[in-house]
Amino acid sequence: MLDVLGLAPDDECVYRALLGRPHSTAMPLSDLVGLSRAAVEEALSRLVGWGLVTRSADERFTAAPPAMALGSLISQRRDGLRMAEHALVTFAEEHRAAMTGSSINDLIEVVTGVDAIRHRFLQVQHAARTQVRSFITAPFVALPPDENTAEPMALDRGVRFRAVLDRAVLAEPGIVHDAIDSLRNGVQLRVADDLPMKLVLADSDLGLVPLAMTPAGEPGAVLLHRSGLLDALDALFETVWRTAHPLELSSTAGASEAPVEVVPNSPTELDRRILALLLAGLTDLTTAAQLGLSPRTLHRRLRHLMDMAGVRTRMQLGAHAVRNGWTDPP
Repeated sequence: MLDVLGLAPDDECVYRALLGRPHSTAMPLSDLVGLSRAAVEEALSRLVGWGLVTRSADERFTAAPPAMALGSLISQRRDGLRMAEHALVTFAEEHRAAMTGSSINDLIEVVTGVDAIRHRFLQVQHAARTQVRSFITAPFVALPPDENTAEPMALDRGVRFRAVLDRAVLAEPGIVHDAIDSLRNGVQLRVADDLPMKLVLADSDLGLVPLAMTPAGEPGAVLLHRSGLLDALDALFETVWRTAHPLELSSTAGASEAPVEVVPNSPTELDRRILALLLAGLTDLTTAAQLGLSPRTLHRRLRHLMDMAGVRTRMQLGAHAVRNGWTDPP
């Protein structure tokens, strides 16, 4: 647990033992934690150096109070991270200056293989300071959305995420639940027809564009640094984003076919999900499958919504739903 502070497993083990057995020497600690005396002595030496343990003149060791010792260590780590972030900004500016006038080989890196693409995909998101923008299309070759570990870490840093989903992606199994999780975490999602490519952009500095398969059958991609080509992809994303349909889904997990209590003249959360997916362009069958409903239940809910809205056609229902905020999360 304390490895994030730089402590080895043996260090943590010995420190924990000392918390319950103050003023101990190395020998009883060795028996207590199941490590060799040499290993315990090495751990104690490191812990003394960290300030987590004090050593008396008679070679007895005492653990410093955790709130004081570990709190100080955590503060040092925070200060170090802040300094690293400042250094990152400086290095990035120096890199941009150095890249000015660079050859095309310095601006474009070809990446081949699933593992290499996955690594670069995560790296690009980790490098983002303000925003990550992406086009998401099927199939998912390198990394499915639910395995994107870089996204929650970047969101925790305050990075803004915007993604446009190809309409066909919404038919992928489990994608609606993944979308709900992303929306709940603050990701903005929109839907468009026939996206031209997969794409991920970190700020205006990096872009990753997957390509077709190589002659050997491996997937390929290009990593782009700041350049005119990256500027064009930046503009392409913003153009598609402006015309794409916003995707709004309730964050309450799990839809079911159990009877739901209907508030007069107000759609249920399940109704809102149905409307959101249909307005995004999904077919009835795909919408029903994503929500775990039978087509019959879906049609029954739509009939109820049309009656509630006082309309006769799906088009009129869609217009009424948008006008009255029926697709917005409750």
